[in-house]
Amino acid sequence: MHWREWLDRNVFDLGRQMRLSYLPPLMVYMAAGISGLTGIVGTFFVKEYLGLSAEFLASLSFWMMLPWTLKMPLGHLVDLIWRHKSGLIMLGAGLIAASLLIMIGLLANPEAMRELLPIETWYVLSSLLAPIGYVLQDTVADAMTVEAVPRVDENGRPVGEEQLRLAHTTMQTLGRVAIIGGSVLVAAVNVYLFSGVEKLAEPEKAAVYLQIYRLALIIPAVSVLGVALAAVLRWRDAQRLAAQGFEMDQIERFLGRSMDELPSPNWWILGGSLAFVLFSASMGLAAVPMNEEIVFAGSLAIVVFLMWQLTKDLPDRARRELYATAIVIFAFRAIPTTGAGSTWWMIDELGFDQQFLSELSLIASILTLAGMFIFRRFMAERSITYIIAVLTIAGAVLFLPNIAMFYGFHHWTAAHTGGVVDARFIALIDTALESPLGQIAMIPMLAWIANSAPERLKATYFAVMAAFTNLALSLSQLGTKYLNQVFTVTREVIDPSTGAVQVPADYTQLGALFITVTIVGLAMPMGAILFVKRTLLAGPKLESATAAEFERN
Repeated sequence: MHWREWLDRNVFDLGRQMRLSYLPPLMVYMAAGISGLTGIVGTFFVKEYLGLSAEFLASLSFWMMLPWTLKMPLGHLVDLIWRHKSGLIMLGAGLIAASLLIMIGLLANPEAMRELLPIETWYVLSSLLAPIGYVLQDTVADAMTVEAVPRVDENGRPVGEEQLRLAHTTMQTLGRVAIIGGSVLVAAVNVYLFSGVEKLAEPEKAAVYLQIYRLALIIPAVSVLGVALAAVLRWRDAQRLAAQGFEMDQIERFLGRSMDELPSPNWWILGGSLAFVLFSASMGLAAVPMNEEIVFAGSLAIVVFLMWQLTKDLPDRARRELYATAIVIFAFRAIPTTGAGSTWWMIDELGFDQQFLSELSLIASILTLAGMFIFRRFMAERSITYIIAVLTIAGAVLFLPNIAMFYGFHHWTAAHTGGVVDARFIALIDTALESPLGQIAMIPMLAWIANSAPERLKATYFAVMAAFTNLALSLSQLGTKYLNQVFTVTREVIDPSTGAVQVPADYTQLGALFITVTIVGLAMPMGAILFVKRTLLAGPKLESATAAEFERN
């Protein structure tokens, strides 16, 4: 295939299929992408202003991931109260704004904030409010993508089934592009704002951090504007159809779900989700040993039970395909990370400053966006087990430069290349190669739901499967906490009033941590693949049938 033909087929054609009605959910998705604006400044805020350990931060990350499992009740709730879903967007925007305003207060007037609560408590509160807001908005955005695809043309004639399916596929693809596009935008902004910040005095550096958090208030504003635009477009379309002589009940059916299309309440989903929320909240607040582990185990049991209830009416092959896909992706996403210690090491030992980390983020976002187009055919033509196996091996190989640099490989390469191939050069190349992997891993699950889930329960299916795969990230954070307990990594903590070193920097065990993460990262997904191939996918040609379904998509 000629490169121009490939470019037209994979990139330009997507732009030609763009419609104005797609903009509202895309704006909500883009707000999620823009949320990365505060990621780097948050890392440096913790390092420079708070005395939190890597183990505590890993534990906090566990609780920050837990709200994403709330997509279960929220997804079904959106299906039930379809006409009132915009209120959830507003609530989510309020929680995100509250989280940002706390951080603005901590940077602008820390003494006043400290009089009310300790700085660390404010930070934890801010860290927990934001994900609740984002999960509200993300759940509703999933539902808005269904409403954004017109069911009738400009003359009120129903759109054909094939054309409708293609439009939904385009909408989902553009949604992923909007999220990554938002991250590209904020990475570029960070590169600009962090230019020369490493040379500034502490008060001037804090002023830059404050400027970034104030700028981040655009995040909730973008999502609210998306809701307002959706209302304007709906009013415009209703006026056009009314002028053509259609009755109000017909217009309602054309522009959204009619009342007879709304699902009946699934009390297993609602009751199980309520039990999950109460269980997680009570265990989280209780001073019980290993409460995080108990919350994870209980949450996983509830989510698996709800998945079984939701999918028991599916055909046997479709159910087995879904379970196999979910298990493999769960294992891939549950791989533990090195935690905050690796970033501290890059800052202290490799000399990576705010601007360079922003440049890495920009490169990763741009190449992730490109990778979504480049690997579309790869995902369509291969089975899920093949895709995850390739991504697992690639991830392990691409982590080797971190291990090598810990043992001084970058000093050797810099000495033999006149300083060209130094730590920053290696990090840039490694980031460029590794960046598309994470997004590619989730696309098979999204593709299955978009094509196979019952029409009335799209949001519910998205929510339950998202809850399951997001629990994998919670398990990843638990694993990260355990590894940081075994391999202790500390950064230098200085008392701001006396200048005395309270905790000395110690990165001696980071190399063993890197190696352990690499081995575990290979073993978990490969073990899951072996399991599903010998059980759920053991039927004749089941995997090839799954690949064929992606091909039709």
